[in-house]
Amino acid sequence: MKPTTHAIEHEQPRAVLMSLVTPQQKKQEAYDAEYSLSELVSLAETAGVEVLATMTQNKESIDSKWFVGKGKAEELRLLIDEHQANTAIFDQELSGAQVRNLEQFLDVKIIDRTQLILDIFAQRAKTREGIIQVELAQLSYLLPRLSGQGSNLSRLGGGIGTRGPGESKLETDRRHIRDRISELKRQLQEVVKHRTLHRERRKKTGVFQVALVGYTNAGKSTLLRQLTHADVYVENQLFATLDPTSRNLELPGGKEIVLTDTVGFIQNLPHDLVAAFRATLEEACEADLILHVVDSSSEMMSTQMIVVEQVLQELGAHQTEQITLFNKIDQCSPEQTEMLTTDGEFLRISAYRQDDLEKVCGAIESKLMGDCKTFRIPADKGDVISLVYRVGEVLDNEVEGSDMLFQVRLNNKEYGKLGYLLAAYATDAQAHQEGESTGHV
Repeated sequence: MKPTTHAIEHEQPRAVLMSLVTPQQKKQEAYDAEYSLSELVSLAETAGVEVLATMTQNKESIDSKWFVGKGKAEELRLLIDEHQANTAIFDQELSGAQVRNLEQFLDVKIIDRTQLILDIFAQRAKTREGIIQVELAQLSYLLPRLSGQGSNLSRLGGGIGTRGPGESKLETDRRHIRDRISELKRQLQEVVKHRTLHRERRKKTGVFQVALVGYTNAGKSTLLRQLTHADVYVENQLFATLDPTSRNLELPGGKEIVLTDTVGFIQNLPHDLVAAFRATLEEACEADLILHVVDSSSEMMSTQMIVVEQVLQELGAHQTEQITLFNKIDQCSPEQTEMLTTDGEFLRISAYRQDDLEKVCGAIESKLMGDCKTFRIPADKGDVISLVYRVGEVLDNEVEGSDMLFQVRLNNKEYGKLGYLLAAYATDAQAHQEGESTGHV
């Protein structure tokens, strides 16, 4: 006799994986059923699950009661019995009612893709911010599904003094979860204030911010470590690092920037997770430049790139300047390497090649610092001279009478906002024309 779900909760998870493919899913630009299922296998293994078998069903629509068809649910039960599995993992998100029905019918623990990702994030979270974000995402996911959790639900409260007259245990659980969500949001708001303060401080000092974004396991953390010699955890697995890491990076011209490694993206990244990690992901929104790191050795490279662009668009960061870094070219053939192109600016690199790292630094510097211009500024205009140093890299300066002559490589973004203040002092025709176009000269 197979143990009940109560008995297996502390056993090693041994799972059968199930994927449902509908015509609507096939229409999605970034969806590939076979790849999604193989990715689910990787996610399960990352979470410490032993994967015993997989199963797929093609169906016109989702069954509101069983998610899969009743016949396929029967097949799934036979497969679970055959392999003596204690868990069934679904590649799509399930409703509370579907979890309850499947749990009762299959007599095993039911997990969906969202729960699996949340579980991995919970294992990876180390900082206070990461732990708060993951718990908030988990509770936000659980609350609308509370009535469907059945024997899987770990009660969060109850007992003497915790409920009013006539209040059911389920209502008590809901109240406890809502209270906890409110408290976590309050704590997260404090973290957001702290992060915003640091961000504003960096802006005031004129430090450029560059964000590494990309699909999970694309090599972002490796690139951060190789560029900055940071002591960061690097492993060939999904979501090897979760908490964002920022390190200073000195560019060839001597200018220092802040380089931030953000959490990796994945297909069907849970909305609750995106919402909870918005404060962290906003590092990409606030960055002066985004480095989109791509695993060029992956067969699903194009799909992964689409997923990243979709998440950036959801965050409102899609208009930030980008450089695409086709990473891991050391694992590609010369023919494959030549095919790595995109519409925007891009580099083909390996994070382990020093000359490629130098190319990345050069590209960052060129993108951020912009063109060289010359300004003649009266020596008593201390505020303007200070502005020159803040918005650009001073390559040379000399005194000519009562004036100072500056040769400056300018940050395009800042110059776009503050150029009219400098245009009156520009000595080259191009800069002067830019000033006239603003109407401030």
